[in-house]
Amino acid sequence: MERVEIDGSYGEGGGQILRTAVALSVITGKPVRIRRIRANRSNPGLRPQHLHGILALKELSDARVKGARVGSTELEFIPGKARPKHIRVPIKTAGSITLVLQALLPAMAFTGGSFEVTGGTDVPWSPPVDYLKHVTLFALERMGLRFELEIKRRGHYPRGGGLVTGRVEPWEERKPLIALEWEKIECFAGISHATNLPAHVAERQAKAAEDRLRELYSAPVEIKREISRSLGPGSGIVVWAETDSLRLGGDALGKRGKPAEVVGREAADELLEALTTRAAVDKFLGDQLIPFLAFAGGKIRVAEITNHLVTNVWVVERFFGKVFEVEGEIGGPGVVRVVKRAEA
Repeated sequence: MERVEIDGSYGEGGGQILRTAVALSVITGKPVRIRRIRANRSNPGLRPQHLHGILALKELSDARVKGARVGSTELEFIPGKARPKHIRVPIKTAGSITLVLQALLPAMAFTGGSFEVTGGTDVPWSPPVDYLKHVTLFALERMGLRFELEIKRRGHYPRGGGLVTGRVEPWEERKPLIALEWEKIECFAGISHATNLPAHVAERQAKAAEDRLRELYSAPVEIKREISRSLGPGSGIVVWAETDSLRLGGDALGKRGKPAEVVGREAADELLEALTTRAAVDKFLGDQLIPFLAFAGGKIRVAEITNHLVTNVWVVERFFGKVFEVEGEIGGPGVVRVVKRAEA
C-alpha cells in the first residue's frame, strides 16, 4: 500500500500533526512517514507526550514503528490489523491525558475498545479533561459516536498522577453534523475543582465565573464545586454554554500566586468571547472535530479559524484528497464544510 508522506513542520507544526496522521494511518491501514517533526520548535522532535499517543496506537493496530523515541524528528508508522483492545497508557509525568486521547479516540471509534490513561488531567497547553468530556464528547455523540469517560483522579503539573478510564463503541451510524449558529442559550454549567487545596479555592473560582456570566446573560448558571486529593496541588475551572445547537466552552487553570477569582473570570471571559460571534462551535472544538467530521460529513461555523484547524484539515487531505472547504481567515470566524466524505 502506498505510503503517505507528511511534513511535520507544516502550518502550526506541532504535535497535532502527529496525532491526526497516526490515527488516520490506523483507520485507513495506510503506512505514514512524518519528517521534520516539530522542526520549528525550540525543542524539536518527539516529546514524551507525543510518544505515548503513538505507542497507544501502535498497540491498538499491532503496528511496526521506526523512530518512536524522544527527540526523533522522523517517524515511520506501518499499521497492522486494528481490533478492539483495552489500552493502558502509563504517562509517568504530568503529560496530557487529553492529548493522548486526541490520538486514540478517532482510531478507537472504528474498532471499539477501552482505555486507561494516567498522567495530567488539567495541565497547560492542552484541553482540560472536563472540556473533553462535556464539550467535545457532547458534539461527537451528535455524530453518532458513543463514549464513556470517567475521571478517577485529577493530575496536575508537575507530578501528574491523574487517572482517566473509558470505553468506545464502534461507530456504526455516522451522522452528519450541521452546527452553524446558536439562537438560544438554555443554561450555563461547569466544574470548578481544587485538588490538595482548601475548599474555598473551588468555591471562589466558581462564584467569580458565575457572577461574570450573569452580568451579560439571564440564562441559569450552575457550576459544580469539586474537592479531591491526588499526588500534588492544583485547581481549575471549565465552563460551558448549553445552546440550542452544541456546547461552547471556556477554561482556566489555577497557579501559585494567581487569585482564584482571576481564574474564574478568565474561564468565563473565554466563553463569553466565543459567544459574541454566535458561531455554534468554539475555536478549541473546531480543530478537535476535524478528523471525525471528515467521515461523518456536515458543516460547522467556528468562532475562530485557528492554525490548528487549518493544519488538521491539511493532514486529513494528505490521506483522502479534497475533503473540506474552509471559508474565512485565520483569526476570525468561519465555516468548515465537508465537500466529499472520507471513507475508512
